[in-house]
Amino acid sequence: MTGDGTPALPSVPAFGQADLSNCEREQIHLAGSIQPHGALLLVDEQDLRIVQASANAARFLGEADPLLGRALGDLDGALERRVRALGADPLDAVPVALQCRVGRRAVACDVLLHRPSTGGLVLEFEPAGEPLDFAEQVERALQKLLSTYNLQSLCDEAARIFRDISGYDRVMIYRFDEDGHGEVFSEQRRQDLEAFLGNRYPASDIPQIARRLYERNRVRVLVDIGYTPVPIEPRVSPATGLELDMSLCVLRSSSPIHVQYLRNMGVAATMVGSIMVGGRLWGLVSCHHYVPRIASFAVRAVCELLAEALGTRIAALESFFQGQAEISVRRLEQRMIEAITRKGDWQAALFEASDTLLQPVGATGAALLFEGQVQSAGEVPGTAELREIGQWLDRQARAPFFATNALAARLPAMGRLARVASGLLAAPVSTAPGEYLLWFRPERKHTVTWGGDPNKAVIVGNDPADLSPRRSFAQWHQVVEGTAAPWSARDLAAARIIGETVTDVVLQFRSVRMLIAQDQLNMVRRQVIESDLPVVICDSGGEIQLANQAFDHLLPDGARKALHHVEELFEHFEDAALTRRRLRDVLGNLRSWRGEVRLRGGEGRALLVRADPVFSAPDRVLGFIFLFNDLTRRKEADAARRRFQEGIVESHRPRAGRLDSREDLVFRTLLASVVENAQLAALEITDGVEAERMPDLLESVRASVARTADMLEVLIWHAHHVAAKRSTEQD
Repeated sequence: MTGDGTPALPSVPAFGQADLSNCEREQIHLAGSIQPHGALLLVDEQDLRIVQASANAARFLGEADPLLGRALGDLDGALERRVRALGADPLDAVPVALQCRVGRRAVACDVLLHRPSTGGLVLEFEPAGEPLDFAEQVERALQKLLSTYNLQSLCDEAARIFRDISGYDRVMIYRFDEDGHGEVFSEQRRQDLEAFLGNRYPASDIPQIARRLYERNRVRVLVDIGYTPVPIEPRVSPATGLELDMSLCVLRSSSPIHVQYLRNMGVAATMVGSIMVGGRLWGLVSCHHYVPRIASFAVRAVCELLAEALGTRIAALESFFQGQAEISVRRLEQRMIEAITRKGDWQAALFEASDTLLQPVGATGAALLFEGQVQSAGEVPGTAELREIGQWLDRQARAPFFATNALAARLPAMGRLARVASGLLAAPVSTAPGEYLLWFRPERKHTVTWGGDPNKAVIVGNDPADLSPRRSFAQWHQVVEGTAAPWSARDLAAARIIGETVTDVVLQFRSVRMLIAQDQLNMVRRQVIESDLPVVICDSGGEIQLANQAFDHLLPDGARKALHHVEELFEHFEDAALTRRRLRDVLGNLRSWRGEVRLRGGEGRALLVRADPVFSAPDRVLGFIFLFNDLTRRKEADAARRRFQEGIVESHRPRAGRLDSREDLVFRTLLASVVENAQLAALEITDGVEAERMPDLLESVRASVARTADMLEVLIWHAHHVAAKRSTEQD
């Protein structure tokens, strides 16, 4: 507590002041210093006068006089003109690259320009790298990524590509799990190096603040862990009173704790690229070198471009797996629907072929808790334990889905069931308590290989201040008990689809049973009325017996009360004549109807209609059920897909005048592969992902293409000027 009685806030350590107890909050973006292989200037955006500079800037640029307060034009008039010309560009996400010769040394430099959140323009100077003939290399790499349809093969190929391009001793594709722990999923290395493939590292090795920076600054380099940081002078900007936000600075110093971590691993230099999938940090391309190594701007730009393409391809594969899962359960859905309309027993249809229920999810057992009854297939706990699990799920926060591969850790009483039920997936099939579809997996005793003991990450020396991150990275093996094999994204997608299908079937079944079992009417009526899915039930003559509240909300106020016969529905749809014909076909010919209709008025909401006759015998119909699904989100998703397809290329043409015709041809050739990758991803996303997520995923792909196009244009333009400079010097 503070002196006035208010709760004390957690300390936010400044850069370099953190220890292992609070490094999660270290302000690493406010480093206030750089690596010494380059130099940094911050200039005022209006007059381009130097406001802050790295302490080595004057020496690096060959200037005898101090730099603070001087105009950028005093160093290089051509550079000033080019910076001023770029001032209107968006420079807050992807830095622009220039090449110039500044100061008396006139050494060729790559210059990266961006606009930090704290104001001004940052210019970072590095020794110019060797020209990189990247066009063919990038084209070939994109085609290899595009032609890979397996996640493991994709990551293996990506590791090979990144090592070939970057030249680092070791390249790892590092994947995060749902708890934030990392695993070396794929690896390419020098033959004499110890293999890290399969090693896991605890989430604490990469603090959350660092993960957020990986999302913004997609490629980070550390040239030499033995470097002495060069301070920014003054540390606080006299113009704003703020420390410089170095989130996008390629020269930014690394946290001393991170440097010590690498030193303990024996690593001398690193380059790390972010793999973004669906707007989240999926993993990293982690490159290690065992002597100091500089990665030039061109190499970093190519690696960033390919990391974006890799993320897009992973998104496409994940969506494809979900689409495949949906296809695998459609036959199960059809069998249950037919059982309802003909026999009234959908549960038998669910369990009569257990493989169709277990195989898509990779489960060894399944059970249905429904209306006090228990049905099961495969290896499951006993009935009493299944009911206990259902009661426990009722006490949890209500969610559409529950998954764990360590049930005993969540429900200790189930530890005795580890042999058959260490893993649990649960989907409620109605709003009633205790009604769930459950899947189980048995305990899998296995050994997890960690890159060092995860329980001994902090080392305390004789001096309490002598804290060091984990010093030993020897493989540490942990025998894990009480857990099942993790549920994969494909398993979860299949289970979610089956659960949603059974939920729909439960609603339809209860609607049918209301017609054939009057003694159960009160219970079933409540279930139907409370459903979020609009439904209309009518008798064999078409007279409306029930329309639930969700259906009432579809119509104008008071309109539902005026409806008595199902044919009167046509008045509320735009194509009344077609709707009337469809309704009469259902009523007169006892045929099911699946179709799309649009409500009158307002925005003309689109609905998917599912109409089915209900038979008590082949020649006797009891009535009809009409279910309505709101297609608004699906339509929005379809519109997003069309906008994506129509605008993805046109919206990313190179800026006028930046590229000549030959450069423009290279740009369009390479961008064509990027667009092809993105369009394939869009098709697989729209085929496999639920409608409400589709627009966001498509937007993430579009944003990735936009970023890639910007990087590609900068890279081509930069390469041209490098070549032009060399040609001029040779003349």
